[in-house]
Amino acid sequence: MMRDVKYWITRRSVASALVGGVAIVVLAAVPAREIEARPAHDFSANDMAISGTARVIDGDTIEIAGRRIRLEGIDAPEHGQTCGRRFFGTWNCGAAAADALRDLVDDRTVMCESQGDDKYGRMLGICFVDGADVNAQMVREGYAWAFVKYSKSYVREEAEARAARAGIWTGDAEPAWIFREKRWAGAEYAAPNGCAIKGNISSHGYIYYVPWSPRYAQVKIEVEKGERWFCSEAEAIAAGWRAASVH
Repeated sequence: MMRDVKYWITRRSVASALVGGVAIVVLAAVPAREIEARPAHDFSANDMAISGTARVIDGDTIEIAGRRIRLEGIDAPEHGQTCGRRFFGTWNCGAAAADALRDLVDDRTVMCESQGDDKYGRMLGICFVDGADVNAQMVREGYAWAFVKYSKSYVREEAEARAARAGIWTGDAEPAWIFREKRWAGAEYAAPNGCAIKGNISSHGYIYYVPWSPRYAQVKIEVEKGERWFCSEAEAIAAGWRAASVH
């Protein structure tokens, strides 16, 4: 009788161990399938994401539902900027960059993931169309530099564009941040107290123009009408003015 009981206990222990082992193997396999099924960019899980139809402001700025979004990690030529061709002459690289961005986002749903806000209150965004990184594509096609002062995310795409002599890499091109610095330096001498941003009032509303804006030279400030000069974009925005669009 005792031998039968011991035999039964031994068989049950072995069976339990086998079942437990199988269960562990099955459970261990489940998370791997769940991880593989997750999307690369889960915007629904990001409270700071925004999506919709985009309006292009310039080569690295868009607007979705009234929210200005600065494409994070890139810097495109300014709208009034020209770049050198391979052998001779120049081309309007700033206007071309805006057109290239428009080709990527027009009539499509654009989804942008927030990386915070810049000092002007714009959302810094990594933006996607049909899963493709718009920021990366602008750099890859030679319509923007990798803005390594703030991010090294698109250094590889810039190297690809440079090797292919694409866009701004066709000939000599002054980086946008240097172009802006030079334009500001030239304008601040003629501006009151060195405050070179023009706050204009027109039928389009309260619009400010930075020294590298295409229409900057044509805009005249009439203080008696309430127009004014600003020392920074942040100051202009805080006062209720908005940046001029390229179109």
